[in-house]
Amino acid sequence: MRDDRVLGDLEHLVLLAVLHLDAEAYGVAVADAITARTGLRVAMGSVYTTLNRLENKGLLNSRREAPTPVRGGRSRRCYRVTPAGRGALEATRIALDGMWRGLEPGLETSR
Repeated sequence: MRDDRVLGDLEHLVLLAVLHLDAEAYGVAVADAITARTGLRVAMGSVYTTLNRLENKGLLNSRREAPTPVRGGRSRRCYRVTPAGRGALEATRIALDGMWRGLEPGLETSR
């Protein structure tokens, strides 16, 4: 049985990055946070696609900030995790914890 609240890898990373960034969660900052915390480089197109998908699922909300001269008069979209997004993170954590249980510390493999 599939639980739609369990997140894919990039969805999981993006939601966690948005939580860490709080009010400063916009596309480039999300990608930078993922790289800084995991060492993984993610394509900006993948980040924006994932942000849009998570918003469409109701796991994120976004708002446009006022344009600034620093950005050449362009505004940026900032994101916040919704209560449903927090629920999806918790469901994913429970699922992953269940899969890890029994493998620590040796990460035994089946043969």
